Amino acid sequence: MRKVVVSEFVSLDGVFEEPAWTSPFRSAEGEAFKFAELQAADALLLGRVTYEGFAAAWPGMAAETGAYGAMMNGYPKYVASTTLESATWNASVLRGDLATAVAALKDRPGRDLLVFGSGRLVAGLMAHGLVDEYRLLVFPVVLGRGRRLFPEGAEATLRLVETRAFASGVVALTYRPAVAAAAGPA
Repeated sequence: MRKVVVSEFVSLDGVFEEPAWTSPFRSAEGEAFKFAELQAADALLLGRVTYEGFAAAWPGMAAETGAYGAMMNGYPKYVASTTLESATWNASVLRGDLATAVAALKDRPGRDLLVFGSGRLVAGLMAHGLVDEYRLLVFPVVLGRGRRLFPEGAEATLRLVETRAFASGVVALTYRPAVAAAAGPA
């Protein structure tokens, strides 16, 4: 069964939108982490807003992004949207119930389904218990405002499974949903 992996750039205070603030902290270590992550996947699962931004940018960056860009441009994309009628850039729009559509994608053979950005999609996946792993690259900045990855009301108990600190000050934290301990005899 495939895993749904949510991969996000977040500030110390949880902001993940418009990550131009990450630029001063980019490093070879971070790039290697993101490259390995994309290699472990074979498809992207995106919300409409992230899809539209990526579809406008990535095809024009193929020459300068090398193998990473080739994967981004070549992988199939599944777009969760209630308003998008059609898609380009090797993408399909998911129709119907989100939980049913994503569960069907997870049941197909293949590698990870990777989610970038896509805050509303992530919230929907969380609500339905469909996220298998969170990979958060935490940047050493406090922004004080902006859209947070986990909005008010979102709840989850997670288990830390890996940490990596980069020389740039960025920390890669990998979490999986915690499994409740089985209740013993009363």
